[in-house]
Amino acid sequence: MKVLHINAGLEKGGGLFHIINLLTEAKKEGQDFELLTLADGPVSQKAISKGIKTHVLKTKSRYDLTGLKRLAQFINENHFDYVHTHGARANLYLSLIRKKINAKWVITVHSNPLLDFEGRGIMGWIFTQLNLKALKKADGILAITQNFANLLTNKIGIDNKKIHIIYNGIFFHESSDLPAKYDHPYFNLINVARCEKVKGQDLLLKALKDLHDPHIRLHIAGDGSELDTLKDLAQKLNISNQVTFHGFVNHDELTHLYERCDLAVLTSYSESFPLVLLEAADNLIPLLSTEVGDIKKMIPSADYGFISPIGDLDMIKEQILKASLMPSVELKEMAKREKEYLMNNFSLANQLETIIKAYGEI
Repeated sequence: MKVLHINAGLEKGGGLFHIINLLTEAKKEGQDFELLTLADGPVSQKAISKGIKTHVLKTKSRYDLTGLKRLAQFINENHFDYVHTHGARANLYLSLIRKKINAKWVITVHSNPLLDFEGRGIMGWIFTQLNLKALKKADGILAITQNFANLLTNKIGIDNKKIHIIYNGIFFHESSDLPAKYDHPYFNLINVARCEKVKGQDLLLKALKDLHDPHIRLHIAGDGSELDTLKDLAQKLNISNQVTFHGFVNHDELTHLYERCDLAVLTSYSESFPLVLLEAADNLIPLLSTEVGDIKKMIPSADYGFISPIGDLDMIKEQILKASLMPSVELKEMAKREKEYLMNNFSLANQLETIIKAYGEI
């Protein structure tokens, strides 16, 4: 079975690590998986550094469709059995050459396709419509949660027989291999997410304001179109001294941040099965998330972490306060429990096995 994974190539966050980790696990297990990116960028560079067989189409811009013929020719001449796309731009390219290739086409839906381009005006609406049409043309869809599978069927009209549920996984480290935590004087929250409306970081800032506790500090790691708006909001709320905006951070920088953080917080309005929480748990950080996607499969009870209803500012505040008042030994035990549970259920080996099974069914 020969599989080509395709991505635009400009991902820097969870999408990059999903693709790279999956292909790294496939390489480790002797699977014939290759990667093609539409442009040179973080994804191709990371893949090459990991020894993954990588090709770059070298498109000139986001709107360059001149590579379509070359892409179809590459797929057919290399006799791929499956082409597996990640992201709206890669989906669009495959939708335009679908009838010219011999391979089966599979799409992973990493996020809510109805919200991916929210707040981007008429161009956002056009991109959304193009992506929805592409999803309907694929031979199979891998949805990261049951919630997304239901959305694809009920709101987008995709036949549920084409949809397979695939939960994200990561490489977990032995806890003894993790660097020691830094002693620090504050209760540090960390939010790792793009600064976009769908991530709900304004709720975090408002919660911090309402808690009136200078001992609680917030670190936001991510860039995006809402970054300046969030900085302005922090100033308006007079909490700038409690918030650090780190912008985009690489994996090593994030690992160092985790060494002095006490709670990983995600206040999104929509997520799939967030890798950032798996990675925080791997670093023995307790988790707080809004009730997005299939988060209850990640945090099955209050013994494993904290959950708030989506958009519920009062509950977000309550859960942050509850965590900040817990004895540190209890928080550490919660983090250990959560990591052990996730290691047993959401490893990359489990994810790859499920994907290969889905290929066969498709």
